Amino acid sequence: MRHIVWDWNGTLFDDRDIVLNASAAAFLGTEAEGVTGAEIMAAYTRPVWVGYERLLGRPLREGEWERMDELFHASYESLVSTAPLTADALAALDLVTGAGRSQSILSMARHDHLSSLVGGFGIGEYFTRVDGLVGAPGGGKAEHMIRHAGVLGIDPSDLTVIGDAADDAVAAAAVGARAVLYTGGMQRREDLERTGAPVVDSLLEALSLAGF
Repeated sequence: MRHIVWDWNGTLFDDRDIVLNASAAAFLGTEAEGVTGAEIMAAYTRPVWVGYERLLGRPLREGEWERMDELFHASYESLVSTAPLTADALAALDLVTGAGRSQSILSMARHDHLSSLVGGFGIGEYFTRVDGLVGAPGGGKAEHMIRHAGVLGIDPSDLTVIGDAADDAVAAAAVGARAVLYTGGMQRREDLERTGAPVVDSLLEALSLAGF
């Protein structure tokens, strides 16, 4: 059975603008204060702190990542209620369910926060699993994808990962799944294209490439 593993932030959840605002807030009081959204997107990668170091032009100092992460989340959480689902998210979820296929979410957002948002939008019934981050923030997704796919128990050849970051392609490759990357998130199209995965401008287009 074909199964879709969705990313959340920047994919099903249209939060790019508030992520950019929160990212800028993380640099308050540093030499990169006033960094622009375009600069943040150009530097974005995972682990997230590597992008922070690019913008600062130096390694993070002891305790600096933790402080910046706290600033990010304080700003993000103050704005998150203003962000909607991506325009075609519900149509995409309905398409998968209507085709008799299964779907899940794997996100690097904090698990309790993710679960609250998914529940708040009333879309939890679409998913066989909703897995967010438990543990230290900012790292890569591959190890979490390995666990997620293992619990799903679905042949990797039947999995398609749809996300907005190059790290989603890396995570898909870690379990032998395919990836389709969506341009609604934090990375520029040219950065997504470098992964070799197909790059699309809508979630329905992503599903079309996944055979829906």
